[in-house]
Amino acid sequence: LMAISSALLIWQRREPAAGRAGFRYLLVHIVGGLILLAGIVLYWSQTGSIAFGDLKPIADSWAWTLILLAFLINAAVPPLGAWLPDAYPEASVTGAVFMTAFTTKSAIYVLIRGFPGTELLVWLGAAMAIYGVVYAVLENDARRLLAYHIISQVGYMVCGVGIGTALATNGATAHAFAHILYKALLFMGAGAVLQMTGVRKLSEMGGLYKTMPVTLGLYMIGAFAISAVPLFSGFVSKSMVVSAAGEAHQGLIFLMLTLASAGTFLHTGLKLPYFMFFGTDSGRRAQEPPTNMLVAMGLAAAACVLIGVFPGLLYAHLPFPVDYVPYTMQHVTSTLGMLGFTALGFFLLLRHLDPEPAMSLDTDWFYRRGSVGFVTLVQKPLVRLEYGFVAEIYEFVIQRPVLAVAKLLRKFDSTVIDTGIVSVGHSAQNLGQVLKTTASGHTQHYGLIMAAGILALVALIALVS
Repeated sequence: LMAISSALLIWQRREPAAGRAGFRYLLVHIVGGLILLAGIVLYWSQTGSIAFGDLKPIADSWAWTLILLAFLINAAVPPLGAWLPDAYPEASVTGAVFMTAFTTKSAIYVLIRGFPGTELLVWLGAAMAIYGVVYAVLENDARRLLAYHIISQVGYMVCGVGIGTALATNGATAHAFAHILYKALLFMGAGAVLQMTGVRKLSEMGGLYKTMPVTLGLYMIGAFAISAVPLFSGFVSKSMVVSAAGEAHQGLIFLMLTLASAGTFLHTGLKLPYFMFFGTDSGRRAQEPPTNMLVAMGLAAAACVLIGVFPGLLYAHLPFPVDYVPYTMQHVTSTLGMLGFTALGFFLLLRHLDPEPAMSLDTDWFYRRGSVGFVTLVQKPLVRLEYGFVAEIYEFVIQRPVLAVAKLLRKFDSTVIDTGIVSVGHSAQNLGQVLKTTASGHTQHYGLIMAAGILALVALIALVS
């Protein structure tokens, strides 16, 4: 149901690229759904139940593997996640906002329930965090850049589920909720620029701060939130996962998540807004989006600030009691230092970061090329099988019997049904001729006929009774 609804949101844009992306999105999620169904069937055969919960009792079984694989596809875990940056940027402006909120977050919810503490998820999540940032470095499309950062941020959640401690699980849950808000705000900001300018490439933008200052300000709130700037929502959620990695003595994971956080600020908080709103003036003078779009962005921005300033509002609804304190002097100063040095590096290397109108190849290249080769490989044998075997069976088993029955029915229709209908027609015509003679135009004649009819009816009733 979610796959079909999301595909409709992509097709709603009514462009050829959106049509193709929607079909690819639907194909990937149908495959994921079939894998999930196979896993559920195997799970039921092993346990006699379809109740879903912690799947550790059947860990490493085929059922466990297939169910996990299905939800890893839904969570856009590389190399199974190329569908996300392929589909989200092609959706309609409003459709992309809803897609960012539900698809991958539903996968995180299921992973929290069924696979907490799975070591594999720790490394997959950390790899996701780095993977999304690296591809964002190469991206020129504003909404595709944000889509890659979805993969990066979902990586924090997957990693938290894999660590499995109370702090990590709370962090994954909190970050999933915070991500819905700030990523919706970021996509609304980029979508507003797309709608008002018709442009989505960073290399074609610049100078929009002059005519879209409100959009810029609201977008930057979302950028500060995803970059985990203090007093914004991402700071109080993302840091829980990073701290959980440190407490679990996962030094390499801690380093990878920290580097990914700096990369997030580099591209979502600096590169994208700089080249979209500042940079070289493109000469475009787009106006602010409609009021309803600004109000929606304002509500999301207010929520990002409210959670960042009062984290207890979010912590009170997490699965485990929270004793984590995000606003310590060490945490705030280390975060500001990392963000400050990231900004310094950005402006020092600004000339080397100009977006280029190029296309980045992702892992979907392999299955796209592979599908072409597969079709070429099986096309001739399938055609030969179709015309040489299936067609013969169809002709003798279906076509010839159906045609024979149709011939008999046609003969029955022409000899029996048509003859009967013609006879009824002739009888009706003759009766009409008889009744025509009674139409004299005199009232007394009609009265006599009616009286005769009544008498005949009475006599018939008397005979029957």
